[in-house]
Amino acid sequence: MADIRFINPETLAKPPSYTHVVEVVGACRTIHISGQLGIDLEGRVVGDFRAQAVQVFENLKAALASVGATFEDVVKLNSYLADITDLPVLREARVRYLNAEALPASTTLAVSGFARPGALLEIEAVAVLPLETTRA
Repeated sequence: MADIRFINPETLAKPPSYTHVVEVVGACRTIHISGQLGIDLEGRVVGDFRAQAVQVFENLKAALASVGATFEDVVKLNSYLADITDLPVLREARVRYLNAEALPASTTLAVSGFARPGALLEIEAVAVLPLETTRA
């Protein structure tokens, strides 16, 4: 049977009705990270699209770190944008965090809105780690 941990890192704003990180340990460790918005630790939406994109990746980085993972362990990203014309700006932000030699599978969609007013994008991730990777 798999070992499942539901984690809300203290380094991220407390979520209202979801878990930031779900870790499933079986033959490997599979980490599912809920969609992250461009919100700071106090739960405030930050700036314009570019600022939100950077904050989203910082939030993903914090979620990954809570289970001893990094962006190098990410195998899938799902990105949701309020305006698909912001995709080039998102790609500029992504390149600062992802390994260009091992880019994760990715899906990007334009959506009509988000649960948080003022949010312009949301990104969720799946990471896979070997079993011998120590938990944070």
